[in-house]
Amino acid sequence: MPDFFAFAPTLTVRDPLADFLGAAEEGVLTYAYTDAVRLAGHSCPTVAGAWLMACRGLAALYPEGLPERGGILVELPGRRDEGVTGVTASVFTLVTGATEDSGFRGLAGRFNRRNLLGFGRGVPGDIRLTRLATGAAVDVVLDLGLVPADPETGALMGACLTGEADEAMQADFRALWQGRVRALLERAADPALVRVASAE
Repeated sequence: MPDFFAFAPTLTVRDPLADFLGAAEEGVLTYAYTDAVRLAGHSCPTVAGAWLMACRGLAALYPEGLPERGGILVELPGRRDEGVTGVTASVFTLVTGATEDSGFRGLAGRFNRRNLLGFGRGVPGDIRLTRLATGAAVDVVLDLGLVPADPETGALMGACLTGEADEAMQADFRALWQGRVRALLERAADPALVRVASAE
């Protein structure tokens, strides 16, 4: 994988289920951007943006300690099959454990991961995260417009998809595509790129 993936922040959470079953010491799990890439099968601005939103949003939601995996409601404004909503949701499922109806059903009423992921919700940002234990919530907004794609990217992608691109053009497309991802990850700490506010 590209070396610049390491520019992305890591995200450490505590999962009570992992602790209960002895899967991780005290349930502490650390994720990296490479985990999101492996999950999605690719690296793109959507995956990178979702990763940065997860890191910033969860840090704001749990200012005093580690986020609790399995203890967070994740809500998105778009439908599951709309645009890149599903890709974004999958990244949040990775780090929060939240699923619609296919996740772990729990043990004796504990550790349930179902019904913690909602689509088509009337939230004002790109995603809302709510702590189940306290009701505290944050809205997170990603502004990809601050890191625009190179104007040549679209034409090169089209040529690659139709088989008209030679090896040099394919290499140029890959470089431009991942160059935008790199630029996003380099701005991980920019408060204008990922905005987080307490939900009203």
